[in-house]
Amino acid sequence: MQITYATQAAPGTVNEDCVVAGPDWAVVLDGATAPAGVDSGCVHDVVWLVRRLAGALGARLAEAADCSLTDLVADSIEQVCASHAGTCDLANPDSPSSTLAVTRRRDGRVECLVLADSPIAVRGRDGALHVVEDDRLSHLPGGRPYTLEQVRTHRNRQGGFWVASSVPEAAHQAVTAVFPASEVDQVAMFTDGATRLIEHYGYDWPRLLEVLRDGGPAHVIGLVRRAERARPISGAKPHDDATALLATAPA
Repeated sequence: MQITYATQAAPGTVNEDCVVAGPDWAVVLDGATAPAGVDSGCVHDVVWLVRRLAGALGARLAEAADCSLTDLVADSIEQVCASHAGTCDLANPDSPSSTLAVTRRRDGRVECLVLADSPIAVRGRDGALHVVEDDRLSHLPGGRPYTLEQVRTHRNRQGGFWVASSVPEAAHQAVTAVFPASEVDQVAMFTDGATRLIEHYGYDWPRLLEVLRDGGPAHVIGLVRRAERARPISGAKPHDDATALLATAPA
């Protein structure tokens, strides 16, 4: 597969998104920005977490391990947990966390896994578009705007939402999908800083895929930044870290 991507921090911040890719796989993560004044119980920040997770999962994918994506993700979360269990309180409900999206082409199939709001869009050779997304964070009891207590109470629990953090079981709660590789033309992956174009600026999935194919990942992020400056999102931070990735299958 030909894989291209761009990732960019929100202006004036450190990028809490992370991408790692190989010849036939890609991983995208989006770390959850820590709320001000909250004790995470961890001596590490979210950038440390996303990079460790990306490295652990990338190593397993590069080894072409003969196991499912859910097992690879669970093993990676467990490895990262083990690396700081001695210094950090991993039972803290505010422990650093991240979304996680993985795609892999293997054994005649394209496999996708999504935890939280970093979706994957799969375009078939027939032009059909399939979106693999995990929208459980948008449907917590009580409705938006969510309080910190609502998020804390429902994170990595049945009936709530699941993220990559300190609970390996989250991997087995991920949204997954499998497609015949012969039918897949392109796979696109995004963090929610890029899908702001859909959520707030009038794009739909076909249009977002079109501008990604025509202009490339950096062009998509440029469109986001221009839209954010022209029409700030009420009640939201003015900018967010943004990542877009496009994987094109062999002809």
